[in-house]
Parts: sequence; C-alpha cells; structure tokens
Amino acid sequence: ERSIKKGIGGPDGGADSLEETVYEGYGPGGVAIILQALTDNRNRTASDVRSYFSKAGGNLGENGCVSWNFESRGVIVGEVSSNDADTIALTAIDGGAEDFKIDGTYIEIYSDVENLDALRNILEKQGMTIISSELSMVPLNTVPLDAKVTDKTLKLLDQFEELDDIQKVYTNADFADEVLEKYKS
Repeated sequence: ERSIKKGIGGPDGGADSLEETVYEGYGPGGVAIILQALTDNRNRTASDVRSYFSKAGGNLGENGCVSWNFESRGVIVGEVSSNDADTIALTAIDGGAEDFKIDGTYIEIYSDVENLDALRNILEKQGMTIISSELSMVPLNTVPLDAKVTDKTLKLLDQFEELDDIQKVYTNADFADEVLEKYKS
C-alpha cells in the first residue's frame, strides 16, 4: 500500500519528496563525471553511485570537485547537407551561437542557456533538421583515454545511466572514434 501511495502521490504518497541532487567524481583515467539525479532516497542513490565509482577504480568526490571544469550551455544537434553546413553555421553565429562543430552531415551548435530556444527557432526556419536541443554541461577541457581505460569508463557510464535515479551523465572523457565503434559492437 505504501508503494502504491508513493507512486500516485497525494497525502502521505511521498511524491513530493523527490529531490534533485548532483554527484561529482573521478572515473578511470582521472576523467571528471557529473551525475544529475532525481531521487526519493538520497542515501540509496549515493550508496549506489559510490559503489559504482569504487568498483571502476574511481571515487565519488565533494560537490564542486569537477564542476569547475564544465559550463552550462545550450546544445543543438542537427542534420544538414554538406552544401548547407557553412550557411547554417553562419546563420547560427548571427543568431547568437557561441561555437559550432561540423562533422560530415551533422552540426553541433553551442549557445548560452538563455538563447537556446530563440536559436533553435531561427535554425528551424532556416531548414535545419533538429535532432536534439537541450541544456548540457559542456567540458572546458577533455581527457584523452587509451583503449583499456576507455572500455572501463564506458562501462561505468553505462552503469550510471542504467540507475533509475540518474537523469543525466556528463564527462570530460575524449573517446577515440574507433574505440567507440568497437564498444558499440
């Protein structure tokens, strides 16, 4: 009965007790990891996070231990033809974008948090196919990893993403494309 009440909320339901929290730590190879969680039991979530960090050879840190290396930015990912990529990038810069990366037919555009929605609207009107548009924690510096450490780090990140309470996972790890392809298979 308590579980049912908790699930539906209301008086004595506990739905109001959900808390947002952030966990920060270092993973294999010294990569910084930030986890955004929404939990009804901070102790359980903290224990799970600490356990996963320890098993992977990392450690859970104090708040602020890695967040200094990240900044909150708007990130828009879209698909464009290679002929339109430069035009879309210039339109994005004119619309207030701070930076962009073009990778084949994909473009990743970075903006400040306040300008994300307006920039997205400008790009849609320009004809760009938006794949995703979200607020994200973008690393200021990345850490390149060798194949062995990459595998351990990817497994750790997958474990975090499988936790029910974890909403977002951010890292400053720089994974080699060929290692990512191998891991996916």
